[in-house]
Amino acid sequence: MAYFRSAVKGISWMALLRGCTRGMAIVKTIVLARFLTPSQFGLYGIAILVLGLLEILTETGINVVLIQEEGKTDEYISTAWVVSILRGILIFLLILALAPFIASFFSSPTALNLIRFSSLIPLVRGFINPAIVKFQKELKFNKEFWFRSPLFLIDAIFAILLGILTGSEYSLIWGMLAAAIMEVTVSFFIVKPTPKIEFEIEKVKRVIGRGKWITFAGIFEYLFQHLDDIVVGKLLGTAPLGLYQQAYRVSTLPISEVGEVFNKVTFPTYTKIAEDKERLKKAFLKVTSIISLLVIPFGLVLFFFAKEVVLILLGDKWLEAAGALKVLASFGVLKAISNSAYPLFLSAKRQEIITLITLVGILGLAIPLIPLINRFGIVGAGYATIIGTLVGIPVGIYFLLKIFKR
Repeated sequence: MAYFRSAVKGISWMALLRGCTRGMAIVKTIVLARFLTPSQFGLYGIAILVLGLLEILTETGINVVLIQEEGKTDEYISTAWVVSILRGILIFLLILALAPFIASFFSSPTALNLIRFSSLIPLVRGFINPAIVKFQKELKFNKEFWFRSPLFLIDAIFAILLGILTGSEYSLIWGMLAAAIMEVTVSFFIVKPTPKIEFEIEKVKRVIGRGKWITFAGIFEYLFQHLDDIVVGKLLGTAPLGLYQQAYRVSTLPISEVGEVFNKVTFPTYTKIAEDKERLKKAFLKVTSIISLLVIPFGLVLFFFAKEVVLILLGDKWLEAAGALKVLASFGVLKAISNSAYPLFLSAKRQEIITLITLVGILGLAIPLIPLINRFGIVGAGYATIIGTLVGIPVGIYFLLKIFKR
């Protein structure tokens, strides 16, 4: 019962955190949608696609490994910090080198300097104290709330003020950069130990060995989440990409956030009861039922009132996004429910299962994606995401049954 009470308390704090942060994200979008065009949001979307891909490609899985390890967090902190710094420098250099080719791929020379500017974000983030993972590991989600929420507020304030003053898509990157600088600074004051420049190769090998499946899963998850964005941007251009990405964000914000709140709390909780299969099964079924009850009403509202939601949140120049919003609402519901199994797989140290499920989903997404976009435009991209999610569900159910039978 102690873990259950901790989980409930953690879910409450994480719900408050996600509600505040996503509320700020919605306000930022609502305001900037009046000052920036869909094409400008599309340019920003290209920069974020590049940044996200390279961050995933260089992911070490260190945070997951630190949570999985019993009582060994502190001895890994300095090594994790050095790896994080080197990773940030690598991403920074890769973005600078690849920026011309990416701008050319999307036939958008305007995006070149924005992509280059975005390279500063991973460079700064590389210096964050890895010890902040202890908030999750020790189920101290109240501290996680007070650490994270001001960062999103800084991001929103910078982006909105600069967006209003300049009318430039660069304001969105400036907001992220300001938040990253603040995160680095604060992380050294609120959590211990303070990392040092130490590099122990054996610890690096252990982390990479355990984290490789997290890396692969992250790559596949990125492709599942953004392959549709990439194809839309390539085939249709920056304005349709901006419309589609905003429809995606609006449709998944209230839905996926519910799932993310539960997943972030249940992973460390499941880890503590992983050996008690019956207790684990009951906890998982209870959590999945609650997630379903919460996300389905959100999905129905977005499905039946897509046009009204777009008008209220984004304004009339974004009305073309309403059709995609309706389809993506269904995707958001399916994804939130099916992803509830991921923390359980992680707690069982079966990261490879997530990788496999995501790979199957990518294939289900990729095969019909181009034909559907050519036939239905950005709405067709939404159809492809639903197909990709559906084909991965049977794989997840199969492995859940295997874990519970053990």
